[in-house]
Amino acid sequence: MDAQGFVSDIYLPRMLHALVVRSPVARGRLVSIECPQLPEDHVLLTAEDIPGENGLADSRVPVLAGGELSYIGEPVALLLGPDRDGLEKIARDCKVVAEEDEPVFSTADAAGAGARTVAARREIRVGDPEAAFAGAASTVKSDYETGIQEHWYPEPCGAVAWTEPEADPERAEGQPRLVVRTATQWPFHVRRSVARVLGDAAVRVEPCAVDPSLDGKLWYPSLVSCHAALGALITGRPVRMVLSRKEDFCFSPKRFGASISVSSAFDEKGELVGTMVEASANMGAYGVGAAEALDQLCLGCLGIHSARNAGFTGTAYMTNIPPQGHFAGLGLAQGSFAMERHVSLVADGRRQDPAEWRRENFPKAGTLSPGLPIADAIPWERLVDAARDMSDYSRKWASYELLRRKRGEQPPQDDSPRAEGLRGIGIALGYQGNGPLHPGPDGGGYGVELTLEKDGSLEIKTGMPGASGRTAWSDIALGILGVEAGNVRVNGEIDEEPGDPAPGALESGPATMSRKTTALAELVERACLAIQALRFRDPLPISARETAAPLEDPEWTGRFPLPQGSPDRAGFLRPGSAAAVVEVELDPVEYLPKIRGVWLAVDGGRVFQEDRARRSLKLSVVQALGWACREQPAYVSGRVPEDCFDGFDIAGASEIPPVEIGFVRDSSEKPKGIGDLPFACVPAAYLQAVSQMMDRHFRSIPLKTLYADAAGGKEGDAQ
Repeated sequence: MDAQGFVSDIYLPRMLHALVVRSPVARGRLVSIECPQLPEDHVLLTAEDIPGENGLADSRVPVLAGGELSYIGEPVALLLGPDRDGLEKIARDCKVVAEEDEPVFSTADAAGAGARTVAARREIRVGDPEAAFAGAASTVKSDYETGIQEHWYPEPCGAVAWTEPEADPERAEGQPRLVVRTATQWPFHVRRSVARVLGDAAVRVEPCAVDPSLDGKLWYPSLVSCHAALGALITGRPVRMVLSRKEDFCFSPKRFGASISVSSAFDEKGELVGTMVEASANMGAYGVGAAEALDQLCLGCLGIHSARNAGFTGTAYMTNIPPQGHFAGLGLAQGSFAMERHVSLVADGRRQDPAEWRRENFPKAGTLSPGLPIADAIPWERLVDAARDMSDYSRKWASYELLRRKRGEQPPQDDSPRAEGLRGIGIALGYQGNGPLHPGPDGGGYGVELTLEKDGSLEIKTGMPGASGRTAWSDIALGILGVEAGNVRVNGEIDEEPGDPAPGALESGPATMSRKTTALAELVERACLAIQALRFRDPLPISARETAAPLEDPEWTGRFPLPQGSPDRAGFLRPGSAAAVVEVELDPVEYLPKIRGVWLAVDGGRVFQEDRARRSLKLSVVQALGWACREQPAYVSGRVPEDCFDGFDIAGASEIPPVEIGFVRDSSEKPKGIGDLPFACVPAAYLQAVSQMMDRHFRSIPLKTLYADAAGGKEGDAQ
C-alpha cells in the first residue's frame, strides 16, 4: 500500500492509548515504580513484561529500562487505557523511585569519565602532518562549536499496532501477526526491532507519511513502534502510541552537538602544507549511530581544500542527555561548518577574498580531501564563479571589506559599533553523498521490483518509503513506459517472517541523503528499460527486479574501516555539491543581523523536476539558517528547559529571505543528492557575513545576539 496519512488520524475499534512513564534522573538505577490502583481496561507494562529481548535492533537502546537509567525521560513503563486524558492523570500520580548516580552531560565531562563513555573513535593520517607542522613557517588554529537542532517534523513520532490472524496458521504455529503503522524512514529497522522485542513474531510494517523528516525518523520510530506493538500483543487490542509535541521535543533525537578544533600549517610561500583536526561529538545516551556520525563528521572536517598532510582525531561520546541522532547530512554539516569557517578565517588573516583563497586550494579532480576517490569530479571553480556572479559577490565583498577596515582604523567614540549601513557577505562550499558510509545488516544494498500490470498501471515495490522519490520515479516511468503518474503505485509495506526473504519489498536500509532520488532512481530506470524490452513480446503482467550494493574500494575501506562483522564494502559517493553566498545587514532598531539574500549554485547532476528541486533546496536553506541563528534548543542539566520549548521559534512564510537557486550543469547524467547541501555551506557563509559586518570572528552556531568568545577581539590569530 502507498504510504499516506498520519498516525494520529488512525482510529480502530476497541483501541487503547499508550503513555510512557519516564525516568526522573539522568543516571542511576531503577528501584521501583509506584502506581495507583488502575481502573478496568487499564494496564501497566514494565521491562519484565517483554517476551523477547529488551533492546532495539543494532543498538544498545532498551525498549523499557529495567535496571540502569541513562537519561531524564527514559521510558521505564507503559500505561495503557481507553482514554488518553485519563492516562495522563494516572501518569502524574505514578512515582518512579531511583538511586541516582553522578551524570555526565558534556563531552568535556565524558572525556574525563573513562572508557565507559566512548561510543566510537577515529584517527586518520594522510602523509606526515606532525612533520608538516614542525617545519611550518606559520600556523592558524581555531575552535568551533555546533549546537543541537530540533527536526520539528509535521507529526510527532507515533505508531499504531494491532494483531491479525495468521493467514497460514501452520506456518507460524497459530501465532497472530503484528501489524505496525508508523512514519519511518527505515521500515526494516522497525520490523527487526519489533520482531526482536516480541520474540521473533511475524510482523508487517505499513509506513505512513514521513516527509519532510530531515532524518529525524531514522531509528526513533522503532522505539515507539515497539511500545505500541508490546501493548497490542499483551492486551490483544489495537494500541496507539503518539507522543505529544512537547514529549517529542524533549526526548526524541536532535542533531548532535560537536566541538571541533582546526589547525592549518603554511610554508614560507603561504601555501597550505598541513591540516590537523580534533573533534568530539555528543551522542547522548547509548551512542546510537556513533560510527556513522563520527565518520561523516570527519569527512566534513577534512573539507574540500587540498592538504598534502592531514590528520583527524575524533571521539563520539555517550552522555546522560537523551540519545542524539542524525540530521540532514548525518554529521557532515557540523564538520563542514568548522572547516569552511576556518578557511574564511585564514583568508581574512591574509586580507584575501575568501572566494579567491578557495579557488587556489581546491583538491585535484576526482577526489575529496584527503585524497579519497569519487565517481564524478566536482566542478568547484564553476560553482564558485556561478555563486559570485548570481550575488555580485566580488563587488560587494570588496566594498564591505573596505568599510570594515576603515571602521577599524577609526573606531566610534562610544563603546558600541555604528549600526547604520553595516553589511557583510560570506561564501562557503559544501557537498553531500548519496548514502551512509557504514552498511547496516542489509550490507548497504538496496533494490526495487517493478510490475507493469494488465490495466497499464505500474507498481513499484521498495523498502524505502516516503513521497520524495515518487516524483522522480513517476517521471522515469512516464518517459520510458508511458505510464502516467496517477497510474504509478509505490508499495512500501514490509511483510516477512523471521528468517524468510521479503516477498514484496526489498531490504534497502534507511531512506536518507537523497537515496530515493539518486540510487533508487537509477534502479527504477534500469527496471523500466527491462520491462520495455519485454512488453511487446511477453504477456502482461511483466516484472523486473534490480538490486545494487556499494562497491569495495581499498582507499575508502582503509580510511574508514567498517565495524567488526560488517560486509567488506565501503561507503560510496557521487557527491552533489554547492557554493553558497549569504549577505546580511545590521538592523539599526533591533540590532540583529537581517539577511538580505541567499544565493546557491548547485551541481546536482541529472535533476528531476527542476521546480520541485528548487523548492526543496529553498526549504533546506531556511532550515539551515534556523540552525545557524534562530533556533536555540539546548539541554540544561540533562533536560530541555520549559521556556526552551515554549519559546521555540522557526521562520514563518513572511520571514523567509530572498533565495536564488542556480544549477551548474556538468557532464554527469546520473542524479546526485542535493537536499542536504544547504546545511553543509549556508551556515558557514552566514557566519562569515556576520563576522565581516561586525568585524569579529564568530565561531559557534546557533549564533547568539552580540556573542563573541570570552577572550574578545579577533579569533584565530596566526600562532
